[in-house]
Amino acid sequence: MLRPSTQRYSVTRPLYSEDTFEDEHAKVYRKHKRLLDHFIQYFTCTSERAKNAAVSLLPIIGWMKIYSIKDWLLNDIVSGVSTGLVAVLQGLAFSLLASISTWYGLYAAFFPVIMYFFLGTSRHISVGSFPILSLMVGAVVTRLVPDEGPPANITAFEGLTKDEQRILVSASLTFLVGLFQLGMGLLQVGFIVMYLSDTLISGFTTAAAVHILVSQLKFVLGLTVPGFSGPLSIIYTLESVFTQITSTNIHDLVTSIVVMVTVLGVKEINDRFKSKLPVPIPIEVIMTVIACGVSYAFNFSENHGVDVVGKIPNTFESPIAPSLQLFQMTAVEAFPIAIVGFAVAFAVAKVYSVKHDYIIDGNQELIAFGASNIFGGAFKSLAASTALSRSAVQESTGGKTQIAGLLSAIIVLVVILGIGFLLEPLPKSLLGAVVIVNLKGMLMQVVTVPYLWKKDRPDCIVWVGTCLAAIFLGLDLGLAVGLGLELLTVVFRAQFPRCCVLANISGTDIYRDRKDYVNIYEPEGVKIFRIPSPIFFANIDFFRDKLKDAVGFNPLRILRKRNKAVKKIKKMIKKGELTLTSVQSEEESNMEDLDKPTDYSDLPIQVNWNTELPANIRVPPVNIHSLILDFSAVSFLDISALKGLKAALKEFLRVNVDVYIVGCDPYIIEKLRNCKFFDDEIKTSIFFLTIHDAIDKLANLESKQCDKIESFTIHTELCLIWTIPHKKVNLHKA
Repeated sequence: MLRPSTQRYSVTRPLYSEDTFEDEHAKVYRKHKRLLDHFIQYFTCTSERAKNAAVSLLPIIGWMKIYSIKDWLLNDIVSGVSTGLVAVLQGLAFSLLASISTWYGLYAAFFPVIMYFFLGTSRHISVGSFPILSLMVGAVVTRLVPDEGPPANITAFEGLTKDEQRILVSASLTFLVGLFQLGMGLLQVGFIVMYLSDTLISGFTTAAAVHILVSQLKFVLGLTVPGFSGPLSIIYTLESVFTQITSTNIHDLVTSIVVMVTVLGVKEINDRFKSKLPVPIPIEVIMTVIACGVSYAFNFSENHGVDVVGKIPNTFESPIAPSLQLFQMTAVEAFPIAIVGFAVAFAVAKVYSVKHDYIIDGNQELIAFGASNIFGGAFKSLAASTALSRSAVQESTGGKTQIAGLLSAIIVLVVILGIGFLLEPLPKSLLGAVVIVNLKGMLMQVVTVPYLWKKDRPDCIVWVGTCLAAIFLGLDLGLAVGLGLELLTVVFRAQFPRCCVLANISGTDIYRDRKDYVNIYEPEGVKIFRIPSPIFFANIDFFRDKLKDAVGFNPLRILRKRNKAVKKIKKMIKKGELTLTSVQSEEESNMEDLDKPTDYSDLPIQVNWNTELPANIRVPPVNIHSLILDFSAVSFLDISALKGLKAALKEFLRVNVDVYIVGCDPYIIEKLRNCKFFDDEIKTSIFFLTIHDAIDKLANLESKQCDKIESFTIHTELCLIWTIPHKKVNLHKA
């Protein structure tokens, strides 16, 4: 096998401009569909389309047809039971973040799961409560129904207790979140998640983890801390915690420390020996059982003032209708909740779909989560997404399909209707400790900041800006700030691209940035300029400025100085201060009489501006004769850029610099034609397929013209050289 340095390839082909290439190679004509054609196609119904639509809307049909009872059922049962136990504990814990009664967190592990079982495309995520969503819901709940002071003036609150008012807010908000997600799914806008980069999500979830950590301090320390919402709420919460720190309940604190140390240690064992363990050790469930037993035996609630879960109804509550007035008051918060919930779930689902080789549909996922939250909201459930740790349990214990999710919902159902009373003595400090332990992965994302700073500083700014804004301004405003920063970085990268001057790698047809290589050759009198981004209204001026810097002169300034110089020369000729005489060359005997002063437009001669001019006339020299623009990375031009490009090209052409454009997308050339870009000065012949085509064309032109145009020197006190094919002219002072 040849070493890379000895491999060679050779291609022999004609030199192509865009015009000659199109002449020799016929293009396929494709009829572009009109809007009406798309409309008719979209609403045309066939049996095949109806079948595909049914399978798309109900993905369960697709995977049930390939379900292997022999190979998959046992795995799904084990996974479902394990996930169900974790879902019960997390449902109770995450409900504390939403500032509602604990058992409503169990509803989030049941009702949404049932709907997602039929509509979801992911086979491995565990649907249910998610700490960040619960915290965002809790911020809305405490804003409308604060711990201290009267609730918001809402008609639906009349005759309800504070707990019932909070449940109404949570349920209505969840219902509205579902409506937003369902609407986006039906409108096929699942691509919206693409605007949430990994960097933004990482910074946002880290900030959310900080909020969650602070919100759980009151349970870990056994304090009574009012809920705060809005900007700087985290500061107010910390202030309230530290002013009461001397009132810490030692039993809650000891319970929390023991639980956190034990759970963290066992989770580390699970991670280190996961290849040897058949299933992860369910340490959270084990600690819950132990804590319930100890709390019941020593009567923590009455003897030591420990706050416990308390009464859990052994039945489902009747569904409620959401409040339209609450819709109006929570719409601003509901939309980011809908986006964040879907983005997190879709990101997790995508990881598992790649790992297990199946396809997920973003739009169908929006429909599935929308329907799940609408269904759950009607039954007082929390907003549903997926928890990373719970999904990891479902996948790592062998779950193959959403049958595991359905079985986990059955476990939750058993707890709600049958054995929920056993969880009544469970200390809330244990739930807070479990929540904090599950934040480890999100909090550890902060270690990526030094890496981002070294590798990609704009991304680092997005991460830090999103994180700090979400911490101090709140999660909803923090997300908006993060999106704004992300948009600014995109604009910054596109508006200020890294333009460069290219040169030839000796002995090849490869052209690279002249600053990056040693063995490189730059053609004399030729500049090759590359812009690696689209050209549009925001960066056309930057493009023109960088182009002037690359060639070393301002063509418009040169043009103006030349025009002034010609006017001055013309005036001097009219006054007789300069005379024009012809000198016979060896090859030409017949010369025109150029002694008469004429208008500039009628002068039969052309000035060589790169020599010394008479009468102290100063015009900056132009040290190039050709400019090549590499458009291989230009994906589009808008109208503003088109006008700016045309003006720039004409400025160079009018100072006798030939301009060539290479690697341009044919669709851009077609757009230029449609927009009347070409005229007497700018022609389609300036477009070439590659840089080397343009360089070879220049070489051919120079070799042909060297015999036709003569160079000469005029002997005067200050010389002005005029170049005419086959003629020599002297211009000297009278």
